[in-house]
Amino acid sequence: MLGSTRLVQFQNSFISIGDEIADWRSQKSVREVLEPKKFKTVADKKAHDLICLLIQDTFGDVVILSEEEDIKEGKRPDKYWLIDPIDGTASWYDGFDGFVTQAAYIENDVSLYGIVYAPAMNKLWTAIKGQGAFLNGERLSSFKESNRLYLIDNYPEPRRIAKKIVEKLPVDKYIECGSLGLKSCMVAAGVADLFVKDVIIRDWDIAPVLCIFEELNGFVTDLNGNKIELKGSFVKENGLVVSRCSQLVTDIVNLEK
Repeated sequence: MLGSTRLVQFQNSFISIGDEIADWRSQKSVREVLEPKKFKTVADKKAHDLICLLIQDTFGDVVILSEEEDIKEGKRPDKYWLIDPIDGTASWYDGFDGFVTQAAYIENDVSLYGIVYAPAMNKLWTAIKGQGAFLNGERLSSFKESNRLYLIDNYPEPRRIAKKIVEKLPVDKYIECGSLGLKSCMVAAGVADLFVKDVIIRDWDIAPVLCIFEELNGFVTDLNGNKIELKGSFVKENGLVVSRCSQLVTDIVNLEK
């Protein structure tokens, strides 16, 4: 369904939409907050509309599920796109770089294609199942053994489980970064080695990253070490571990023991 020519066309247009989203930060009308509790803005809805239109124009009449819509639980479509128009809306709103727009194409519960674009950082991560993962068009290398431990999270100083990790594991460096998708991609790029959250996550947060990490032989699990899969509920209540190696996953599972 994807096809190389259509994917190139899609990716170029996806980048243009991301750049447009970054430019919206100077537009008062687009910054209007529609749902304060969820921190949803006009920009989130506008980005949703643009990405849906792009997918339909490029790939035809396909099922699209989005963070911006009420996704009903139940049997999933056999084939669908799952999009997060702005992951890290707070960073976008406050003028920080740590936001992305991201999407994944899924067949039979497997992410076959993932794209994550950070326009303020000019970084584009993509992956096609069986064909590798890329950063700005350059193939990323599979993860290698290393004793380094760089931990990444979204606070200036470690909090919650990140604080526990710093206290109990030999963390060499702590990195502050924005959206969930972006932090995961920073691990994929080798900027960090480990990203952990002890909060509820949702499939649109992580679906593009699953394809990227599959291609790099990395690990995306819950806090119990179980592989995150695009099955069952779209809401995952057992946290998230994004790691370059299985040993770090084991260290997190054993953190409280």
